[in-house]
Amino acid sequence: MKKLLSVILSAAMLSSVMMLAGCGGSDAPADTTDEGGMAGREEPLIMATNAQFPPYEFYEGSEIVGIDAEIAAAIADKLGRPLQIEDVEFDSVLAGVQSGKYDMGLAGITVTPERQQSMDFTDSYATGIQSIIVKNDSPITSYDDLAADGATYKVGVQLSTTGDLYASEEFGPDRVQQFQAGADAVAALVAGKVDCVIIDNEPAKSFVKANDGLKILDTEYAVEEYAACVAKDSPILEQLNTAIAELKADGTIDSIIAKYIPAE
Repeated sequence: MKKLLSVILSAAMLSSVMMLAGCGGSDAPADTTDEGGMAGREEPLIMATNAQFPPYEFYEGSEIVGIDAEIAAAIADKLGRPLQIEDVEFDSVLAGVQSGKYDMGLAGITVTPERQQSMDFTDSYATGIQSIIVKNDSPITSYDDLAADGATYKVGVQLSTTGDLYASEEFGPDRVQQFQAGADAVAALVAGKVDCVIIDNEPAKSFVKANDGLKILDTEYAVEEYAACVAKDSPILEQLNTAIAELKADGTIDSIIAKYIPAE
């Protein structure tokens, strides 16, 4: 009898709860909390990079630092969102942004007509120079030696970078050897497997400083503009451009760049 009474009371209570939920739902705020307590917080701004590109992105202990990392943090702060940095291979930065896996890519990325066909770019935030690294005793003394008729010098590049794109188009695949990281290309140069490396000037300085017997040729290979890349028609593009414009106007971007690239 007690068991039957308990069942009847439980059913009555359940019926009352369901009636209250049905009648009073419009007056009570919806519970949007989740088990992790993340509801109500801004979604992180996910930046993809290849953290082997000093001084734009590199590791300091377990932390990714550098020009791009600090600019991205300043952009995220403007947007009121926490920054999340994902370190992947350079070509995966571009592919991941195109697919929408990442909100944006910052990795010393140059704006090119080819890339603009598959992704959008923010306004430029820095200027880069493609340089040529050789051994101190190299017969290559300028770009002209590299591009001379009949030249067979082997060129090392980082896969999918503009150095790769330019060199592959100009010298052909037989003369260009691609590496996943700029450091790998420089190691191949030190080992005599390639005759030179074409890479951005600031990383080139770091690599030459870290490896005895290397130098950067005085002649520039190319001058280019760096920007953040986003997926085609991404709704975040306008927000990023607004943030970049504000960070340029108040001197934040200049101060970040000057911190890592002191005036000579």
